[in-house]
Amino acid sequence: MVCLGWISFGGTTGHITIMHDFLVDKKRWVSSKKFFQALNTCMLLPGPEAHQLSIYLGWKLHGLRGGILAGLFFIMPSLLIIFGLSLIYVYFGHSTFLSALFSGLKPAVLAIILFATYQVGRKSLSSLWHYSVALAAFLLSYLAKVPMPWIILGVIILGLVAYFFKITGAQPQPVDSGKDVMESQYPVNSLQSVPPASIRKIAFQLFVFFMLWLGPFAFLLLFMPDARFWQSLSFLFTKSAYLTIGGSYTVIPFVAHVVTEKLLWLSKAQMIDGFALAETTPGPLVIVLAYVGFMAGFNYFGHSYAMASIGLLATAYFTFLPNFALIFVGAPLMERSQKSLAIQYVLSLVTASVVGVIVNLACYLGTSIYFLKERFCCRMWIGQPYVG
Repeated sequence: MVCLGWISFGGTTGHITIMHDFLVDKKRWVSSKKFFQALNTCMLLPGPEAHQLSIYLGWKLHGLRGGILAGLFFIMPSLLIIFGLSLIYVYFGHSTFLSALFSGLKPAVLAIILFATYQVGRKSLSSLWHYSVALAAFLLSYLAKVPMPWIILGVIILGLVAYFFKITGAQPQPVDSGKDVMESQYPVNSLQSVPPASIRKIAFQLFVFFMLWLGPFAFLLLFMPDARFWQSLSFLFTKSAYLTIGGSYTVIPFVAHVVTEKLLWLSKAQMIDGFALAETTPGPLVIVLAYVGFMAGFNYFGHSYAMASIGLLATAYFTFLPNFALIFVGAPLMERSQKSLAIQYVLSLVTASVVGVIVNLACYLGTSIYFLKERFCCRMWIGQPYVG
């Protein structure tokens, strides 16, 4: 996961493709069926699904310790990179050199996103129903601007109706004993027994994660200046982690609206620049929230680098801690859900809908990149600096 954290460009689709290639095709630690079962389930959870998938697979391979290490090493490289880039951003400002650099990198990032989307779609779109759902999700998100959570909810309802009314093409394929033999060759596969779910164990885990959240929260309120700012920051990023479904594609717009329109911690231009930084760095796209925390502390406390650094660390902590809680507490329940044919089919349609929404994101980024490039070239032609 350390290597993936350094080289996984392209956002969620890039991470998923690289993880599948490494864990399924090269190392043969996880079966492809189990990999996509886990991915489908993580897509229904709030927060970034790629990070949750890394925790989940680490947990399946090496237990609690494996899940913790996989989750930490997945985000640490990108966190260090975004910290360094944030320092460069506030120190050098909107220099022509940096603007030209990002302008050149963005088309390459777009190409990675498109290729990764193709790779995931090729493996997950297995029937006419899946292709139809992906196309419908793209049209709804691109033309009607329907938010992703509503699209996922509609796909879940559609999948349940199609499955239980036995609509042609909506039933899972019959089990092939030959495929089961191949499946069992992987250390982590879909044929493994479901671990028991203990109410006492779940309650204890919830208490532990609450204390892990409460400790840093209390420290910020008691020992940092302006407790109201740190309270708002802690609640905002905890809420964004738990209450937004659809990963980075819903978390980022939600946070951007709050910090630029309500709290006024960042300007819109700074938020757009942060998205550009996150696009051109490895790791999860949601790492841009760490940049938001950095800039919030920097702007709010009079350009203090110390407060900016604490803001970045606090934001990353409150953003990613819920992912560990959701996976470790809900993992046995997730395992049980994957034994249901109806749930498996509905989750496969959810994956198809996400492919369609990501294609919409690629179109949006492609249009933005084209116009930003034209704008940059025009300003350079007339001798004006590009300021974003």
